[in-house]
Amino acid sequence: QVQLVESGGGLVQPGGSLTLSCVGSGFTSDYHAIGWFRQAPGEEREGVSCMHTTDGTPYYSDSVKGRFTISRDEAKGTLYLQMNSLRTEDTAVYYCGKAGVAGTCDGPPPSWLALLWSWGRGTQVTVSS
Repeated sequence: QVQLVESGGGLVQPGGSLTLSCVGSGFTSDYHAIGWFRQAPGEEREGVSCMHTTDGTPYYSDSVKGRFTISRDEAKGTLYLQMNSLRTEDTAVYYCGKAGVAGTCDGPPPSWLALLWSWGRGTQVTVSS
């Protein structure tokens, strides 16, 4: 059973930065992807960033590419999401996850959901002036 705990969310002004952290098991090298997703009120959960645990290759949705960076510290069992140049449309609950089946992230973000993720409970990010 994968257990994941996110932290680091909060209220930030547009243009600001936040770093999310996720502590848990399963961030070591195997064939199951790890990543960050988000869900805004009234919207479906969407992929933000996905990483292959075998080689650390990151993938991003077009909406965050160039602004967000995913990284991991295997020794600490922690996954990070550095978020810069935040926009009001980034407001959402952010979830880290571990894929339940082996697979890749190199398709479009909606295809990531097919990897049967286990989620943490999420952390709220609110971007507002």
